[in-house]
Amino acid sequence: MRILLVGEYSRLHNSLKEGLQALGHEVTLVGSGDAFKNYPVDILLERGFEKGWPKKCKVGIYKLTGIDISAIALRQKFKKLKPQLQGYDVVQLINESSFLTTPKLEIEIARFLKENNAQLFLLSCGADYKSISYIQTGNLPYSILTPLEKNKGDAQDFANALKFKTAPFKKLHETLYKLVHGIIATDLDYHLPYQGDEKYLGLIPNPINIDTINFEKLPFDDKIIIFQGINSRNYYAKGQDIFTEALALVKLEVDQKIIIITARDLPYKEYMKAYAKCHILLDQVYSLDQGYNALEAMARGKIVITGAGKEFEKHYNLTERVAVHATTDAQQIANAIIELVNNPESLFQISKNARKFIESHHDYKVIAQQYLDTWGSKKE
Repeated sequence: MRILLVGEYSRLHNSLKEGLQALGHEVTLVGSGDAFKNYPVDILLERGFEKGWPKKCKVGIYKLTGIDISAIALRQKFKKLKPQLQGYDVVQLINESSFLTTPKLEIEIARFLKENNAQLFLLSCGADYKSISYIQTGNLPYSILTPLEKNKGDAQDFANALKFKTAPFKKLHETLYKLVHGIIATDLDYHLPYQGDEKYLGLIPNPINIDTINFEKLPFDDKIIIFQGINSRNYYAKGQDIFTEALALVKLEVDQKIIIITARDLPYKEYMKAYAKCHILLDQVYSLDQGYNALEAMARGKIVITGAGKEFEKHYNLTERVAVHATTDAQQIANAIIELVNNPESLFQISKNARKFIESHHDYKVIAQQYLDTWGSKKE
């Protein structure tokens, strides 16, 4: 099969590509690189005007005229690349806003892909209209919008989530819903909103390349190393303020036993290097399941503090601890870290469990086959 994967936010599509290629399929990945993260793609479709003085000019022009010059630049590049974006058996969009551009242009690109390829699918991966709508029903104990409700940050800090409830993005959702053959969720946070929907094809866990990510036996020469990687764009939405507060509490209790490493806004490859020597990695607070960075860290044998509560354990039928569940209580997180620091033998067991979990539920080749089976079930 010839497969086109559209968009990349987390390395999900890169790992899926590797799994599909291992199974003998031809795969092309088109995306923008996602700003500072700089994820690899085969066809680079940049938005442009994303930093420095060009970005300031873009913002000024938009405020004065309502014209998004990034969208104009992206449309021009898209038109030139059209011959490379057709003739595929399967096309998959990573999100309702795969290129982080205007809804009008997202629709234009999606319609072209639908008309010039055999099948079109959509991932619910990251915020979208359905997930934000579900959050706003109040059915979850907490969500990425909880900090806003508690007056942490402002609306601009949550703009990337809240935009999906505006009229243009609602139209984008409705249009894509009609265009695609089906919708696939990548973890529990996106699975719940789509349960019972006629276009929903189910949850397929994130693929992790366990052949290139090796298990690393935790070093224990002296101190326990704790890593906090911060993305400034979603500082409050990921609960990094709570992690920072928790680390301050940890230092009061076991300062002599730990080393804390904090990194901010690192490209993907630098991020992977930055946490290489850590024992404990802080991922996110407001989630039921793990993000992609957390899963890769677990594959390496890191103890990840993330969404790993009862819903997660039930879904995967877990009897062993594979990660440390994070709540919105900084003291609870601090207590969990202190317990690990004072009982290093537990670190080694969770480390082994984490790797085993990734191998059992996130093997990139097995996940790639699940995608093939799911896409195949909708052939007309």
